[in-house]
Amino acid sequence: MLTKWGPAAVLTAAAVMFPAQPDFDIPPSGGPSVPDQPDITIPRPPNGVAGRVAESQPDGPTSDLELKVGRDGKLNVTDKVKIPGGKQLVRVIPLRVPATGDQDRVFSVPEIKAEGPATFSQDADKVTITYPAGESTVRYTVDGAVADLDGGQQLRWQLASGWSEPIARVTASVIAPVRELSLVNCFAGPIGSDQQCTLAEVDHTGIVRVEHDDLKQGDRVDLSVGLPAGSVPANARFEAISGAAGAFALTTAVGIGFGLLALLLLAGALLVWRLRKRDADALAGGSGPVDVLQRDGGHVTFVSPDGVLPGQVGTVVDETVDVVDISATVVDLAVRNYLWIAEVPSGSGTVDWQLSRRNPADENLHDFERAIFEALLPDGTDTVLLSEIRSRGSLDLRKVSDAMYTDVVRKGWFARRPDSGRGLLTWVGVGLFGAGLAATIALAFSIGHALLGVALAVAGIALVLGAGWLPSRTPRGRLLVSNVRGLLDYLHNVKVEDIPPADRELVFSRSLPFAVVLGDSERWLRTFASLDPSADGSAGLYWFGGLDQERDLRRFATHFPAFLTALDGLLAESGHLRSLQPAPA
Repeated sequence: MLTKWGPAAVLTAAAVMFPAQPDFDIPPSGGPSVPDQPDITIPRPPNGVAGRVAESQPDGPTSDLELKVGRDGKLNVTDKVKIPGGKQLVRVIPLRVPATGDQDRVFSVPEIKAEGPATFSQDADKVTITYPAGESTVRYTVDGAVADLDGGQQLRWQLASGWSEPIARVTASVIAPVRELSLVNCFAGPIGSDQQCTLAEVDHTGIVRVEHDDLKQGDRVDLSVGLPAGSVPANARFEAISGAAGAFALTTAVGIGFGLLALLLLAGALLVWRLRKRDADALAGGSGPVDVLQRDGGHVTFVSPDGVLPGQVGTVVDETVDVVDISATVVDLAVRNYLWIAEVPSGSGTVDWQLSRRNPADENLHDFERAIFEALLPDGTDTVLLSEIRSRGSLDLRKVSDAMYTDVVRKGWFARRPDSGRGLLTWVGVGLFGAGLAATIALAFSIGHALLGVALAVAGIALVLGAGWLPSRTPRGRLLVSNVRGLLDYLHNVKVEDIPPADRELVFSRSLPFAVVLGDSERWLRTFASLDPSADGSAGLYWFGGLDQERDLRRFATHFPAFLTALDGLLAESGHLRSLQPAPA
C-alpha cells in the first residue's frame, strides 16, 4: 500500500534485508496535549504489510503528505492531493485545538502556497483549502507542532481533518533532524475515537510512514511522533480559553471543588438520614413505662411527662397544631377549673353545650391557652353556648396556632418552629447561594474557574433543602415523644382499684385530656365507667354539669363524645387547623 514511496519490490526487499528498528517509547506526558487521542500504543504491523497495501490502487480522492521537522522546530508540510474529475473538495485545518479544560493548543501557519488549481484562505483559527478536480500541491509551514514532554519531545499534527467528502487514501512520511524517532500514536476517525490507522511504522531508515484508507467525511488522522529530548526547539503554545467557555471550563481546581462538594453532599445526606431515622425511632420505639401517678402518703396524683400539656403533646408528636389539640386544651382548661362545661337541652329536642368562666385567665396559663380562652370567652363574656359562637362567625385561631408553635420552641422540644423550615441552616444556605452567585460572576470576569462559584451556589441550595428535611425536634423533644408511648401504656393498662377512691375522679379528669389528644378517650371512658363521682363528697364531676345525679360515669361516657364532636366541628369551621382526628392509639 505504500504508493509514491518507490516500487513495491524494492520496499519488500528492503523490509527483508533490513529489519525495522524497535520503537522508542516516550514517557507519559507531563503537560497539556490534545485530548482526542486515546492513550494506547499502535502495534507494529507484520512484515510484508506495506507491500500488500501498495498493490491496491485507491478509487477516489487521495492525499499524500511529506512532513519534515526543521532544525528550528517548525514543521514543513507538502500535501499532494488528487481529486477525480467532476468533484471539488474543501479541507479545513484547525489551528486552535482543545488541550485541557481551560487551555487550547494553538498552531500557526506563517507560510503557505498552492500549486495547481487549489486555492486557500486563512484566519487566526483555521486554514481553508479548496481543491478543484485535478492534482494540486499545497506547501505550508506549521509553528507549534513540537512540545517538550517528560524525558523527550512530541511532534503532533493532524494529517487529515475537516474534509468535506470522504478521502480514499491518506499517506504520509515524517522525517526529522534525528533518526531516533519512535511512533507514539496514530488514530483515524471521529475526534475521540480509538480507531487505529491502517498502517503506521518507523522504517529502517528512521522515517515514520503512515497510511489510512477510507477516511470518512469530517474525520481526522491524528499522528504523534516521539523525538529524543532536545532534538529541536520546542514551540508548542497553549492559551487559556477566553470568554464564557474559558471561564466555565472544567479545570483541575473546578474538579477538586466539585469533588469536595460531592463528598459534602454525601455526608450531608447520610447525616439527614441518620437524624430522621433517630427521630422516627423515638416515635416508634418509646422509652418504656412512664410513672405518671405519683403517690404522696395515701394520695395519688397524675403528673404528665416533662410537665407537658395535652395540646402540646399533639404538636410535639405530629409537629402540627390540629383541631384535636385545641379540643383537648379546652377540656384541660375545664379540668383545671378555668372553664365549666355543661349540657343544655334546647327547645327543639337537641342538645347544646355551654362554656362558662370559672376563674380568670391568670399568669399560670400559657400564651396559647390564654388565646383559646379569650377566643371562646372574650372580655365581658362569662358564659356562652357553642351555637352562639357559631352564629357570630368562625373563630380566628391563627393566634392560637402561632402561640402554640412558639411555645413548643420555648419549652426546648424543638430547635425551630415546626411549621417553618427556615432555621439557622436555611439562612446559612441562602447566604451560600448568594455568595456562590457573586463568586461565579467575579470569577467569570477575572481569573476564570467560575464553576467554583456554581459549586458554592449548589452547596447553598443543598443546605436549604437539607435544612428542611432535618428534624426540628431537640433531644429533649425526642425524649418527650418516647415518653408519650409510656403515657399510652398508662392509659391502656391503669387499674382503677390501684387508685384510692377519693383520688379517682381527679386522676380520671386530669388524664382525660391526654386520652382525647391521643385518640384513646373511648377506652379511658370505659375503664372508669363505674367511677362514682360523688365519692369525693360532691355530686357529679366537678367540671362538667348536667349529670349531677349520676352514681357512675356511664351516661357521661355517652354524652362527652357528643360534646367533643360539637366542639371539633366548631373549631374546624375556622379553616386554620387540620380537622383530622388522631387514630386510636
